Amino acid sequence: MNIAVKLMQKFKDRVTENKLKDYQDKAELIRKRNLEAWDDGQLQAESLRLQKEAKSGTLLDELLVDAYALVCEAAKRKLGLQPYEVQIMAAIALHERFLIEQHTGEGKTLSAVMPAYLNALTGKGVHVLTFNDYLAKRDAEWMGPIYRFLGLTINSVQAGMSLSEKREAYAADVTYVTAKEAGFDYLRDTIALDEADTVHRPFHYVIVDEADSLLLDEARVPLVIAGESDSSSNDDIHFAEVARQLEPLEHYDFDESNRNVYLNEAGSAKVESLLGCGNLYESHNSHLLSSLNCALHVEVLLKKDVDYIVRDGKIELIDEYTGRVAKNRHLPDRLQAALTAKEGLQSKSGGKILGTITLQHFLSLYPKACGMTATAHASAMEFEDIYDLQVVQIPPNRPNIRIDHPRRIYTHKAAKLKALVHEISSVHATGRPILIGTSSVEESDMLAESLAVADVPCHVLNAKNDAKEAEIIAKAGEIGAVTVSTNMAGRGVDIRLGGGNPMQAEAVAKLGGLYVIGTHVNESLRIDDQLRGRSGRQGDPGASIFFVSLEDELMLQFGIDKWVRGLRQDEALKEPLLHSKISHIQRVAMAQNFHIRKELNGYSDMVEDQRRILYEERLGILKGEKPMSPSEQRVRLFYIDECWADHLAYVSYVREGIHLESLASRNPIDEFHVQITQAYEQIPAKINSETANMLVRLEGSNDPAMWEKFGLKSPTSTRTYMINDQYLQNKRSSWTPATIMAYYLRKMLRLALWPVYRLSKF
Repeated sequence: MNIAVKLMQKFKDRVTENKLKDYQDKAELIRKRNLEAWDDGQLQAESLRLQKEAKSGTLLDELLVDAYALVCEAAKRKLGLQPYEVQIMAAIALHERFLIEQHTGEGKTLSAVMPAYLNALTGKGVHVLTFNDYLAKRDAEWMGPIYRFLGLTINSVQAGMSLSEKREAYAADVTYVTAKEAGFDYLRDTIALDEADTVHRPFHYVIVDEADSLLLDEARVPLVIAGESDSSSNDDIHFAEVARQLEPLEHYDFDESNRNVYLNEAGSAKVESLLGCGNLYESHNSHLLSSLNCALHVEVLLKKDVDYIVRDGKIELIDEYTGRVAKNRHLPDRLQAALTAKEGLQSKSGGKILGTITLQHFLSLYPKACGMTATAHASAMEFEDIYDLQVVQIPPNRPNIRIDHPRRIYTHKAAKLKALVHEISSVHATGRPILIGTSSVEESDMLAESLAVADVPCHVLNAKNDAKEAEIIAKAGEIGAVTVSTNMAGRGVDIRLGGGNPMQAEAVAKLGGLYVIGTHVNESLRIDDQLRGRSGRQGDPGASIFFVSLEDELMLQFGIDKWVRGLRQDEALKEPLLHSKISHIQRVAMAQNFHIRKELNGYSDMVEDQRRILYEERLGILKGEKPMSPSEQRVRLFYIDECWADHLAYVSYVREGIHLESLASRNPIDEFHVQITQAYEQIPAKINSETANMLVRLEGSNDPAMWEKFGLKSPTSTRTYMINDQYLQNKRSSWTPATIMAYYLRKMLRLALWPVYRLSKF
């Protein structure tokens, strides 16, 4: 088996070498297309010629050399930037729909301009999807002069723009926008009752920046649009008070990985006594049980300043991959309400979900897609398996001379912290700049406090002050700078030695360059590499090292702490086997997350297929492709949306307990597909029936006032958010057999009654 794997890898390496050689030859051809002697008018006339060629049907591959040569000359004249050979190679790979790995500081932003320009020549529009609003605006403003010089329009989308501003931005030849905002705008379009209220045009070509974060880490996160609700409830505060009276082990237990918590028999009895509700597992107490479980989950498993922060009287969730506030991110409604109650804040209950799509499915709407990131190779198999995207590693412009030191492993956290402070203090005394990557807001604050005691001043970059991140990162390479940060994914700002000052840069280089310190290892090797990659930019000197404690969460999860059998010492452990064991743990964790994503895709793919079929019909009605009166158009659109929202509620209901089908030796995903398919097949008849009934009531009136009178209108207000669903993956996987059976029987009863409930809604 190993021989076969090695042969396959050798074959892939040879294919990559040949591909890079082809790119190198074509890049050389582009660079030889010397346009320095051309005046501005000649360059712009050439761009106009290319636009006419592209719109007349000439293959873009045939225009690539001329187009890229134009962009290179325009970049030099308008921005003073001369693309490197490797940047042009990356640009060719992007046009050929590859996912490129281009090291930090190698100029991905400029590389993207060439394929964006080429594909925008058709007039069909190009989207460059970025990680946050700041980067979308920055990159559009930075690269804008190139596009405009060559006769193309460019714009960026920002959250909070008006409908007309967004429509104008998406109508540009090239649009820079975050993946989330583009997805939310698509969801808003899917519930528009008038074509004039939509902002997107048909999708064409997309370049995904920070592709590993968007395509893997956040790909399965559902984007949601919901009708706003004005109602609120104080019941959750009562459940929070009950949860706080429960003691670990005495009233509740954890699963083996400490990711889930569940009541034991004593806990159930305690809750029943406090609530005075009788048997907690009887069907009429199902809401109490669900609410109590949510309250217990957030009380025990969600930590303030690790999983969330409280700012301006609101809960703000922290992204597990970036360590920053995840804007517009919510837990599922009941968990969100429970967390708000835990912190003693007022909660508004969630409105009805009107539409949802995962980032993965949204990105699949683009006929042509490519991506770029600094860390892709470690997950190449997953990119190919899920997206059919092959990874191409672009060589650096200058050789990487960064020194990556072996991990330092300690028996416990206190020893690790002591060693960290000593290492940082020692290096800081030389003036060498240091960047420290931490696992959470809590850890970054704690480390900053320890450094203050040791008289080491530092800048803290975490979810509490993310608005200043660009300024802080820009200074992280200055002499004497110490920067404590949560995860560096998607920061989008290079750390230049000396902060960009040439004289200071030379002094920092003599000190060894930027020194990167990781305070833990991540579940994914990619995340570690993102931190390492901040040092050694463009051939600069630099170094990296990771400090690990056997009490770190990942180590405890895999039981590696048992290897030292209770040993506690301040010195680093020397056993070579521990290093290979930690690397093995990372590989196992990455494989587990890969399989989790694949399994979750099995649930969401079917729902997405159903959504696309229904939306295709809806779009035809919205665009007037099917003759009917205006009143029939409005009525059918309204009931398509109503039935789809109702279907989504049913899907969520089934998904909540479908894993229990395994108790009856049935495959949960297969059963899920059967149940939602049966429900979906009822939708067309329901739409036709409700439409016919309403048209009779309207008596054929095309008066919008009559439509309003009968409630045929969009929600008065909507909200968009993302659901953090990782907390629910195995929420009930460790219930006791008696609890599972009680829940299972109740679930079957409620499923049997669901059709009656659905009919009663109309």
